[in-house]
Amino acid sequence: MRSICFVLLLLLVELAVGESDIDALLELKKGIQTDTSGKVLSTWDSNSLASDGCPKNWYGISCSNGHVTSITLNGLGLVGEFNFPAISKLQMLLNLSLSNNQFNGTIGKEIDSLQSLKSLDLSCNLFGGSIPSQLTSLRNLVLVNISLNKMEGEIPSGFGSMKLLKYLDLHSNGFVGDVMGLLAQLGDVTYVDLSCNGFSGSLDLGIGNPDFISSVQYLNISNNNLTGPLFPHDGIPYFDNLEVFDASDNHFVGNVPSFSFVVSLRVIKLRNNQLSGALPQGLLQESSMILSELDLSHNQLEGPVESISSVNLRSLNLSSNRLSGPLPARIGHCTVIDLSNNTFTGNLSRTQSWGNYVEVIELSSNELTGSLPNQTSQFLRLTSLRISNNLLEGILPHVLGTYPELEVIDFSHNKLSGFLLPSLFNSTKLTNINLSWNNFSGTIPADAITRQNYSLLSLNLSHNAFMGPLPPELGRFQGIVYLDLSSNLLEGGIPNDLPNTITGFNVSYNNLSGVVPQSLQRFPSSSFHPGNDLLVLPNEAPSPKGGNDLNFRDHGSHTKSANRAALIAGVVGGVSVIAILTLVIYLRVHQEGNKAISTETGGKKVLSSSDIESGNQPATVSSVVPSPKDRDHPESTRKVDVVSSPISMTPSVNTSPAKLRHQSENASALKVCSPDKLAGDLHLFDNSLKFTPEELSSAPAEAVGMSCHGTLYKAVLSSGHVLAVKLLKEGIAKGRKEFAREAKKLGNIRHPNLVSLQGFYWGPKEHEKLIISKYINAPSLALYLHGTDQGALPPLSLADRQKVALDVACCLTYLHTESAIPHGNLKSTNILIEVPNINVLLTDYSLHRLLTSAGTAEQVLNAGALGYLPPEFTSTSKPCPSLKSDVYAFGVILLELLTGRSSADIVPGNPEVVDLSEWVSLMAAENRAVECFDLQILGTESRESLPKGLDSMLQIALKCILPAAERPDMKMIFEELSAIQV
Repeated sequence: MRSICFVLLLLLVELAVGESDIDALLELKKGIQTDTSGKVLSTWDSNSLASDGCPKNWYGISCSNGHVTSITLNGLGLVGEFNFPAISKLQMLLNLSLSNNQFNGTIGKEIDSLQSLKSLDLSCNLFGGSIPSQLTSLRNLVLVNISLNKMEGEIPSGFGSMKLLKYLDLHSNGFVGDVMGLLAQLGDVTYVDLSCNGFSGSLDLGIGNPDFISSVQYLNISNNNLTGPLFPHDGIPYFDNLEVFDASDNHFVGNVPSFSFVVSLRVIKLRNNQLSGALPQGLLQESSMILSELDLSHNQLEGPVESISSVNLRSLNLSSNRLSGPLPARIGHCTVIDLSNNTFTGNLSRTQSWGNYVEVIELSSNELTGSLPNQTSQFLRLTSLRISNNLLEGILPHVLGTYPELEVIDFSHNKLSGFLLPSLFNSTKLTNINLSWNNFSGTIPADAITRQNYSLLSLNLSHNAFMGPLPPELGRFQGIVYLDLSSNLLEGGIPNDLPNTITGFNVSYNNLSGVVPQSLQRFPSSSFHPGNDLLVLPNEAPSPKGGNDLNFRDHGSHTKSANRAALIAGVVGGVSVIAILTLVIYLRVHQEGNKAISTETGGKKVLSSSDIESGNQPATVSSVVPSPKDRDHPESTRKVDVVSSPISMTPSVNTSPAKLRHQSENASALKVCSPDKLAGDLHLFDNSLKFTPEELSSAPAEAVGMSCHGTLYKAVLSSGHVLAVKLLKEGIAKGRKEFAREAKKLGNIRHPNLVSLQGFYWGPKEHEKLIISKYINAPSLALYLHGTDQGALPPLSLADRQKVALDVACCLTYLHTESAIPHGNLKSTNILIEVPNINVLLTDYSLHRLLTSAGTAEQVLNAGALGYLPPEFTSTSKPCPSLKSDVYAFGVILLELLTGRSSADIVPGNPEVVDLSEWVSLMAAENRAVECFDLQILGTESRESLPKGLDSMLQIALKCILPAAERPDMKMIFEELSAIQV
């Protein structure tokens, strides 16, 4: 009888325990608001229990002996607050895995009840708060993955007591503190990922736990704020098992370690730091190392690259350094080799011995000479060949058409000539062909396009000398997305059956005629004109009235207000004094200057050298001719001596006091000391710009703006080309060699939403620095949203504003992912809008790369005055534009689009905020965001019934202005914006 009672008592205890676990899961279920998969809410049924009290057929739940042992709910699209106090009742829980959902909440101190827990995976959710110290009391934990959340704060001490821990992943959060504060605690851990956080300090692993040094196999500390040399304590430690080491995107300095004794290393990534010195050649040689991937790109390495003899190295990225000398004679078994954006010289023919392993060759933006080899056919695996922006000559060799796997060809910005290869147009593999900015001639080989082609996505033949008609056979490229045939000698009509898949199209600067086909009329007028005088674009909108005055404001600094009270007071006071002084000087100059107006210019004043010297009017004088002789620079240049003939100034008839204020902000920027003769170098990236010094000197030009960089001019050449010529302020440009190298990189960047740099001029004196780009006659976003004459421009609808945001995001994504550089000066005055199709163009991109630290600091200060300064810049003495600061500025732009307010607007009567981003953030926190939206986009809708997509766009903007560690990247922003339907 006693035994029977004892058995019954045990059963009751087990049922009670089981009921406790069931209650915990049901409490957890209450927090789930959305179950996209339908697998949890439908199966977690309190009536579905096994005989031992375990959940029966509950999705994601494992149970043993009446106890829940595992919760696995990965990738189910679950939304809601995760109840950590509820699961603290699950005393026997071994595994908690919730990755790839949208759970929010914080990890509370109750987690210390889960003493049996071995695996904790909360990755890719929305959890916030900090890591509680109680987490480190879970001594049985083997795996901790809290990556891709919104957690922050410093890491608690105590990880050293977690003796069983093998896997620690904290990447993509907002954790801060000294990185060694955590790494020094770790013991026998094999996998550590701390990337994409805000950790600081140096990587002094020599003071760490020897057990960690011996056991770690994967160590990723990329995308943090780490500084100093790598491994400052007695050099590189003796890693016994390290296979992957990633310290990219930090601020490390000094030499690249040799890694001589780390024989287990397979991957080394140190890109985007400030490492210098010579490349350790031992990393490229045959040795006991098994290194297969080496990325040292975007550093400051110098010297040659010797032949590569390693049989294990497969991927080598040394791009964007200062490496020089000839190309390596051999590359071993490399499948990917990227040596672009360096200063390699010598003949391209050295690639003939590169073997049959290579699949990707990147040699763009160097100083390579010679012609494309015709003696080799060993590139049987080659998929991508990019050699743009070099000094190559000759014709396209026939062997190019025999590479069976070739998908991408980019030979742009060279001096290649001859005819196109027909074999390129009947390939079923090629997806991208870029032969722009060369000297090719002849016709487009229509006979080669014999069948439907679905592989070719992009064709760029612009800036050559192709002639004849546009062949209708181009319509057989059924998948083509980008087609640029501008700046050639093409004639006749545009074919009617070009595919609707095209999103980028340009045939300007040709001799085409007829009517633009209906399917192409969605593209802006700049896709067809200038040039093509006989080509009719139905319903083409005329240029906006007052274009000159508008364009001054487009390119000038927007100094309406500031985002900090002290800065506002300083700016307002300073501008007031300057404005008064300027008005007095301006009147006195005009009283005397009117006597000197030349009749030869039809009433337009042509300034003498003495006029320019005294700073009476801003003017530039540059006389330059391109030639391939100068070996000091990558570009084709020739130094010339030319009699100075200043560009004649055509003042706008609507010169406003605001313009006068801008023109007088900095006296040094207005003084262009012009001697009788001007000797200098012109570096052109645009082969279609073939003007003489006399043509430039006699070109009518007008000052259209002033910015923190200098004075902007609109110059019209006799050929009809209209240029935007910016005279940089004295003392802000880098040294000649570095300036030339950086300008060349910027000139090689092409995107449909970018006004590309077309060249620069380097004069013999400090103040004679010009940068040249295409002049765009279009109003800026600032004018659309904040212009004083609102009736001059049509209002932007919500769909228009989304299109603007998408175009800007698309261009920034390209800059960040393809070129790995920030725009750095994103603001509404640098976003131009072409009508009628709302085509967006970004100007002034990445100019900080041409500037000294003082020039960059002035640009950053200007961004702060306009409300685009990210908060992290206030805590550093030398802020520099970054990908993260671009995301912040884009968030401010998005807020301007949604609210109609200026970025630096101060909301009257609200002392808690000082700029637009703070105001919207405060209103959103108070659930009053609806009060922020521009009434123009609300239309007849009430504030209670918002247009579709409006709130989603606001949420994206608020993400962009979060602290740096929490901000998404531009690619993610672009994808989220693209998914919104308005």
